[in-house]
Amino acid sequence: MSPAAGGKFEPSRPGAEQAGGDRGGRAMARPPATEWLYGRHAVLEMLRAGRRRVHQIVIGEGVKQQAGIIGEILALARRIGCPVHEADRSALAVVGPANHQGIIAEVGPYPYVDLTELGPAGEAPLYLALDHLQDVQNLGALLRTAEAMAVTGVLLPERRAAGITPAVVNSSAGAVEHLRIAAVVNLVQALEQLKRANVWVVGLDATADAVPLPRADLTGSLALVVGAEGAGLGRLVRQTCDWLLAIPMYGRIGSLNAAVAGSIALVAARQARGAPKKEPT
Repeated sequence: MSPAAGGKFEPSRPGAEQAGGDRGGRAMARPPATEWLYGRHAVLEMLRAGRRRVHQIVIGEGVKQQAGIIGEILALARRIGCPVHEADRSALAVVGPANHQGIIAEVGPYPYVDLTELGPAGEAPLYLALDHLQDVQNLGALLRTAEAMAVTGVLLPERRAAGITPAVVNSSAGAVEHLRIAAVVNLVQALEQLKRANVWVVGLDATADAVPLPRADLTGSLALVVGAEGAGLGRLVRQTCDWLLAIPMYGRIGSLNAAVAGSIALVAARQARGAPKKEPT
């Protein structure tokens, strides 16, 4: 099966938000008109979610297209009438020095939502708030867990934090395409807004006054706040939390990175409240 006809693929120059230029630690950049996603799972989940405009998909020459993930990508592309091109693998370098796995997709910007759109759908919500998490691999890994644990929504600060770039989409295996993520100007104010809606704000922080995870009540409406690598929670964010949560360490290592610690807490919170109700199809 050959790719759908869509004219000649003309690679464009990647911006700083692409894989080669994304290092985190800056203000969240204004989203470009289009960006290049890369990696099979990232492209597949973007198509499954159906929340972005898809301009074109490019497959490297020699990539098997009859079955598996590539076959499903092509079927979804045909369903929405998206042009699919086959090109020399060197043309896929438009995404920079990334492991594109022989496929890239030119898409519209990530569909952030407003904080007011993160409201619960009939059951106690479970939110994830990230306090200036800057490492894109950590961010992607944690958001993959968040989607797997069916969080209600995610809060990201607009400044001094990694945004949802193609590198984050790839490191999350495309999971972020299914999440509702709000980019907030002021995280403390956003958390206060959740508190006014009767949501408990719980900060993940290994301090002496933190409640150990085995003794913590993670039922009910909850927002879990995870801090940046090394620095942890900011002072004002910590003060805004209703209480703090700590993961006991039993080995010789005294700490976990943000993605692992946040993932452990999210799994515990989901186990405490049970499986979410399935939305009607």
